Amino acid sequence: MGKARAATIAPMDVGRVVSVNVGLPRTVHWKGRDIVTGIFKEPVEGRIRLRRLNLEGDRQADLSVHGGRARAVYAYPLEHYAFWQEQLSRELPPGAFGENLTVEGLPLEEEVGVGDRVRIGTALLVVTQPRLPCAKLVLRFARADMVKRFLASGRTGYYLAVEVEGDVGAGDRIETFAHPARMPVAEITRVYARDRDDLAAIGRLVALDALPDDWRRYFEVRLVERCGAVERREQQSANPLRLAGRST
Repeated sequence: MGKARAATIAPMDVGRVVSVNVGLPRTVHWKGRDIVTGIFKEPVEGRIRLRRLNLEGDRQADLSVHGGRARAVYAYPLEHYAFWQEQLSRELPPGAFGENLTVEGLPLEEEVGVGDRVRIGTALLVVTQPRLPCAKLVLRFARADMVKRFLASGRTGYYLAVEVEGDVGAGDRIETFAHPARMPVAEITRVYARDRDDLAAIGRLVALDALPDDWRRYFEVRLVERCGAVERREQQSANPLRLAGRST
């Protein structure tokens, strides 16, 4: 779906920005080590400029796993906060998961698709991938099991690329425009974390143009490895000498 079509087609869903959150990397002393992290975000007021790589006033610490054009903005649904507040027995302010946008009323991970376009304020963004948890979540919540719990919950939120720069702010209306492929963000997490041998799903992800190249290469390698393993098993089971050897 091109920019012109996104501008004329009626939005699929409408939500709102609860909070815009930014933060600069800081050094945190954790278990005898100094760790630089950008996971600590604070809500900001007023209109914030959204550029190709990040929001004004926001930075990421480890650019190997955060930031870049395909991960310029991280959105997390407000709907997940009640679950985590019950699980962790604590109140959580907006931005608690390191998200830039705390959002409400949008499709959750099982429905929002890779390639879906999102209009917020004067900016236009594109959903690119789920957020995979890193060790900084352990630091943020002071829980050794937080990465495992976050991934198992499926409540990952999602990254967006910035297609058109603009200004955003708390209270902004959010409109989403569906990509025709309709590949849910949750499908990537499922195949990555649990159903690692689902070759049909892996093949669909490899063919998904809207998925960032690094993800497609990752799944392409896995597809080759899994197909090779299946072929070797079939060859071994069809080997008459091997079968004869089993019966002796």
